[in-house]
Amino acid sequence: MSVIVWWLVTVVLVAVHSASARVVELDWEVEYKFWWPDCKEGIVMAINGQFPGPTIDAVAGDIVIIHLTNKLSTEGVVIHWHGIRQRGTPWSDGAAGVTQCPINPGETFTYNFTVDKPGTHFYHGHYGMQRSAGLYGMMIVRSPKEKLRYDGEFNLLLSDWWHQSTHSQELALSSSPMRWIGEPQSLLINGRGQFNCSQAAYLSNEGKRQCKFRKNDQCAPETLRVRPNKVYRLRIASTTALASLNLAVEGHKLEVVEADGNYVKPFTVDDIDIYSGETYSVLLRTHSFPTKKHFISVGVRGRKPNTTQALTVLSYIDAPESARPSLPPPVTPRWDDYNRSISFSNKFFAAKGYPPPPEKSDEQLYLLNTQNLIDGHTKWAINNVSLSVTATPYIGAIRYGLNTLSYLKSPAKELVKSYDITKPPANPTTTKSSGIYKFPMGIVVDVVLQNANVLKGKISEIHPWHLHGHDFWVLGYGDGKFRPGVDEKKYNLKNPPLRNTVALYPFGWTALRFVTDNPGVWFFHCHIEPHLHMGMGVVFAEGVDRIAKMDIPDEVLGCGLTRKWLMNRGRH
Repeated sequence: MSVIVWWLVTVVLVAVHSASARVVELDWEVEYKFWWPDCKEGIVMAINGQFPGPTIDAVAGDIVIIHLTNKLSTEGVVIHWHGIRQRGTPWSDGAAGVTQCPINPGETFTYNFTVDKPGTHFYHGHYGMQRSAGLYGMMIVRSPKEKLRYDGEFNLLLSDWWHQSTHSQELALSSSPMRWIGEPQSLLINGRGQFNCSQAAYLSNEGKRQCKFRKNDQCAPETLRVRPNKVYRLRIASTTALASLNLAVEGHKLEVVEADGNYVKPFTVDDIDIYSGETYSVLLRTHSFPTKKHFISVGVRGRKPNTTQALTVLSYIDAPESARPSLPPPVTPRWDDYNRSISFSNKFFAAKGYPPPPEKSDEQLYLLNTQNLIDGHTKWAINNVSLSVTATPYIGAIRYGLNTLSYLKSPAKELVKSYDITKPPANPTTTKSSGIYKFPMGIVVDVVLQNANVLKGKISEIHPWHLHGHDFWVLGYGDGKFRPGVDEKKYNLKNPPLRNTVALYPFGWTALRFVTDNPGVWFFHCHIEPHLHMGMGVVFAEGVDRIAKMDIPDEVLGCGLTRKWLMNRGRH
């Protein structure tokens, strides 16, 4: 089945539902609230007084309308609908400075878009570091004809939490010299975690303080209550700002069936690695013991952990309320066992019915990830350019042909052959720019992400990269420096998985392929919040000629040069 035919079949299936599609319309208010995410009081960004925000539940083909009111006193806000491709509505993608202006305090902006394909998704703030402040929630898009069979489901939204405010974190990361924010104080499951105590302390002799919860504690874990001999779907999303995670359920296998809103060839594991921006569905089959309780553990991978596991409990329906799990939580695999991590990533293949990628690409883009300096400030850079998003939204600058924005220029597309990825950069100085690449419609683009050593020592970090507006085929991973003309022979062109987020491993490369079939301006960036804040991203402008003809709502563009343009035209 060709890519075009498969896409048409998908459109037809959604259209069948769309004939009777409902409208999911919600009024949201964003404001700061005092909260106890990990049993220590802090400040969160809440939606309608909830943290995490409300779960959106829709069916593929539905129209989602969110009237978002900014009740923050001194800062703008936007929300990105992570995993939603925004076909025909790129201005609703929710990327500040790229697809819209931030929503000013006291103002309301309406997001209006169609959820065109089913899957497990989430939403989060995409302005400054507001995701770190707790602006996130789950978004479930159901299939009109779900092919998976299960008896119940649970949502698990994973995040990390700091006691330092995000404003303080932003200042620290932007300082000269940079002040690193350190590892998170806690990990949260559905916004709940425990700092400086242990749910499993009664099983150990380590002298840890046992957590004690009151009935309405905001940090008390949510128990997953199940029946024996049933199948449950766990919908799992990671909105972490920094941490790569591993999730396991004591005594139970996990069958992975969905990744980033796309079905995959099922495979069974004891635990899963999940990076920031990724989503999964796994099927859990319960046992025949009706009175047991089991720990669900979430621990840090990919960074030397200084954060204790997050724990919650899987409780069989007849287990006494006072009963405790009889076995300790699963041990998180060693943080730097990258062979294990890559082995897990290599288990993913597309489910039957998904099209293979086009055999060849029309353009190749090589993106070297490095850590650099600008006037003493630590930055992340792509091809020696650190991303600095403009005050004028990219989509508006292109729509109205604002040629004064000469800033919208592309970095290099090729790897520097002499660059040694195993050592700190010989010349650590970088520059900043808009980081935009322009592509015509209907071509096939390969992107090769290349990792490298940081500024000091012998260190290379994991970077989960997320593409807005698209799914892409993950063609493969490799160690060392990518070799054009050689490593392409390793690509999986038969059944690679479709994803919207992919991990780039230390001192290695990751290759992906996508088709430019969605006109708009799309962010492509590391999903680690501090890294994006420090410049680790680029922007893809797709179908510039079509963007120039789009009927973009004026309220999207009420800032920067587009605001002046609209006022001069009498549109305000």
